[in-house]
Formats: sequence, structure tokens, C-alpha cells
Amino acid sequence: IIMLVLAWKLEAESMGFFTKEEWLKGMTSLQCDCTEKLQSKFDFLRSQLNDISSFKNIYRYAFDFAREKDQRSLDIDTAKSMLALLLGRTWPLFSVFYQYLEQSKYRVMNKDQWYNVLEFSRTVHADLSNYDEDGAWPVLLDEFVEWQKVRQAS
Repeated sequence: IIMLVLAWKLEAESMGFFTKEEWLKGMTSLQCDCTEKLQSKFDFLRSQLNDISSFKNIYRYAFDFAREKDQRSLDIDTAKSMLALLLGRTWPLFSVFYQYLEQSKYRVMNKDQWYNVLEFSRTVHADLSNYDEDGAWPVLLDEFVEWQKVRQAS
């Protein structure tokens, strides 16, 4: 996950490599002129994940960073991998949501769905007791809640 945070700090456009310009601009903003200084920034970079505002920016950045540039959505396998990286250790319902995505009809995740998964993970209780069926959630999340309630009832 540290590489994702670093890519966010470098404002990298594509997963898998940094342009020379991205690298130099990012290293300057981090005040790093050698690998030792970059390594010394790892704790700072990790701390960005604990800041609510920074995490939200990293999470939103991850969507565009991970998607194929000619696509408007993330393929579902990439979305699942990125969600595991970003929410897997902190969202109590993550493993259940992952299972749902595994068996669902969804093959891609659009930006609205992606953004709303984070909001859902932050606001809806693990037992779904405060889920508002009349809320403005994407159908993906409505169907997840329905699926989970059926599972809980059986």
C-alpha cells in the first residue's frame, strides 16, 4: 500500500511506472534527493492512510490510477484487488462484500460505485442496522445489502 501512497504523492498517472517528471516533482515535494531520504519518509507516507481526508483522496486517486486509461470503469478483478488493499484491514464487512462481488453479475465498477463504497464502509454499521433503503446508494450497494440480509436470515 505504501507504493500506492507514494504514487498519489507523485501524482503518477499510470500504474506500473513513474515518468521522470512525476518522479522528480514528487521527490522535490517530499524533500528527497536519495533513496535513504525516501525510505525515511515511509512512516510519513503510511501516516497519510490514518488521516481521514488524505485517505479519502488516496482512495479516490486509486480509481483513476488503477483503471485502464481507455476505460471509464475498473474491471471487477482490479476493483476487488484495490478494495482489498485499501479497505481490507479496516472495514468489518469487507470480506462479505468481496464474497458478494465474487458471485455477482458485476464485471466492472464505475466511479460513482467506487466512491460510494468508501462512504458506505464509513457510515453503515456492520450489522446494516442503520442502512437506509431510501438513501441514494448505487444499486450495487442496495443489492449487496439485500444479498447479505438473505444470508443473515438463513
